[in-house]
Amino acid sequence: MQAARIVGDPAGGKVTVMEVPRPTPGPDEVLVRVKASALNRGEILQAGRVTSGDPVPIGVEFAGEVEQVGAQVRRWRVGDRVMGHGTGGQAEYVVAAPLALIPVPDTISWVQAAAFPNVFVTAHDALITNARMRPGETVLVNAASSGIGLAAIRIAQAMGAGRIVATTRSDDKAERLKALGLDCVVNVSVHDQVAEVLAATDGAGVDVIIDSVGGTVFEANLECLAVQGRLVNIGRLGSATASIDLNTLWLKRLHLIGVTFRTRAEAERLECVQAAARDLMAPLAAGLLNMPIDRTYPIEDIAAGHEYMTTDRHFGKIVLLVDPALEEAA
Repeated sequence: MQAARIVGDPAGGKVTVMEVPRPTPGPDEVLVRVKASALNRGEILQAGRVTSGDPVPIGVEFAGEVEQVGAQVRRWRVGDRVMGHGTGGQAEYVVAAPLALIPVPDTISWVQAAAFPNVFVTAHDALITNARMRPGETVLVNAASSGIGLAAIRIAQAMGAGRIVATTRSDDKAERLKALGLDCVVNVSVHDQVAEVLAATDGAGVDVIIDSVGGTVFEANLECLAVQGRLVNIGRLGSATASIDLNTLWLKRLHLIGVTFRTRAEAERLECVQAAARDLMAPLAAGLLNMPIDRTYPIEDIAAGHEYMTTDRHFGKIVLLVDPALEEAA
């Protein structure tokens, strides 16, 4: 089968497509024939860390049809439409644990399904499980035009958030965010985040911040939080270090939370997938969680997709078309 792999290089791994053996599912595993797989920035960072060794599978989210099930699998049948969160999804076939898979509603395209598992599971874990967002609460999403930022916005809207504020760094992206029905969008390359957020919340600040920028906006984020506000960090695009005014933390009784899958046991990761499925399947099927798709590429052009992602010009997700029939339909 054709599969994307990271080939080690002392200067940083390179992603290429090569012929590899088709995997065989174990007794408690599912073999999925992949239709599409979305790109994620973490995969670019992963590739850069591979300096030697055997080629490494890549791709944390995928969508396709169940091709084969292990003898102990009762949850899935051959032909089921599924999307999954795991490893090696940028390939014609991938093996996954049954609980790593989510059913794809008939109303959802393969491209939309491929854009769901990683960013929506992560955003759900950040916004609902960890930040415990309640209906009516105000939410700020930093770097809102990214896949995970847009997923957080869609979930907040579907789960009854009050006012939603988003930040971005370009007027074009700001206009596209406003078109999603947001209450306030701040171009932080022009306007002051703190002043704009406080003005949008009548001086109270927001209850929840979903942040993927990190240290460069950390102090501003603390100023934007309301009393007992929750800041959930899911990325450090700006900086991995920050200084903190403990008086602000103390006086506002703030909660600072980090979210990642890298330090989770497998059982915990699978529970995150299933928790998202329980809360999000109904709004997904109803069309409330549609993700803007910036571009699609055939799988053999994965390197071009990664190169485009590094320009930061995309709005939403970049998706690989693994099944050639999808490319023909497009």
